[in-house]
Amino acid sequence: MPTSKSCRTRSLHIFLTLFALFFICSSAAQQAPAAAKFVVVKPVANMYRQPSEDAGVISQAIYSTNVISAEDQNTSNLPGWVKVRTPDDYAGWMQTSALRPVTEKAYATEGSVVRVAQFSANIYREPDVTLHEPLATAPWESRLEVLDEKVADGSRWLKVHLPDDRIGFVQSGDVSADFSPLTIEQTIALARKFLGVTYTWGGASSFGYDCSGFMQMLVRQRGALMPRDAYMQAAWSGVVAVDRKDLQPGDLLYFGSRPDKITHTGMYIGNGEFIHDTTHTHPVIQISRLDDMPWTKLLVAARRLKMEAPKK
Repeated sequence: MPTSKSCRTRSLHIFLTLFALFFICSSAAQQAPAAAKFVVVKPVANMYRQPSEDAGVISQAIYSTNVISAEDQNTSNLPGWVKVRTPDDYAGWMQTSALRPVTEKAYATEGSVVRVAQFSANIYREPDVTLHEPLATAPWESRLEVLDEKVADGSRWLKVHLPDDRIGFVQSGDVSADFSPLTIEQTIALARKFLGVTYTWGGASSFGYDCSGFMQMLVRQRGALMPRDAYMQAAWSGVVAVDRKDLQPGDLLYFGSRPDKITHTGMYIGNGEFIHDTTHTHPVIQISRLDDMPWTKLLVAARRLKMEAPKK
């Protein structure tokens, strides 16, 4: 049986060990560099697989999107590039010319904020469309900080603070302050408005989507942030599996050679039809029939959002 002295010695040893571990962890946490913050200042900024325009585009971030630097980057010999992580936790390389560093609060996350409610919106240096070219053309969903100052031309114009710190003017009919989640019916109606928009690999804007970028945008309108790629979406914890015979409008469809090789996605809209962005036959957002080839053969999974559909 150990003596009281040996017990005290052992207790002291354990205490000192724990204290040392705490000190090391605390020091490491204090020394770990905080992720740098940026806001996108170009209408659409490409995200590349590697820090080179010759590398593949893997996604995009639209005007006014807040991003942070990724932890695993090494930019010591890569001037003009930074590896960033978007709000959906997707990482890729972006040119610094498309970004502005943010030292205080993130852009357009508080106060009076609107978002572009058309396919695009021109932003001008003065409340007039005829005097100068636009300062920027912002795609669908881009957020803007609204300044309180009244504009002389009634309610037609809003004065806005832009992500690049300039002041601009946008027509009120191009934006909306309503961020309410859409119902399934409203989401399908919105999806139809994008029919004919060109397919763009890695695309995540109204200037051009790819299949998973289009689905991610539609689900975002319902109030959920879904992963970027189709195979990630099918495995996402925010959805549940659905049998083909039980499909309902708004369900997400996943296609591939087998369930673990998903390469395409679309949204079921009822009556055996689904809307998707595909290069098949012609590279645009289009409506196809699920029973037609090749889709009926390639359908390997269907998913439904766990979240309850918002009331109308």
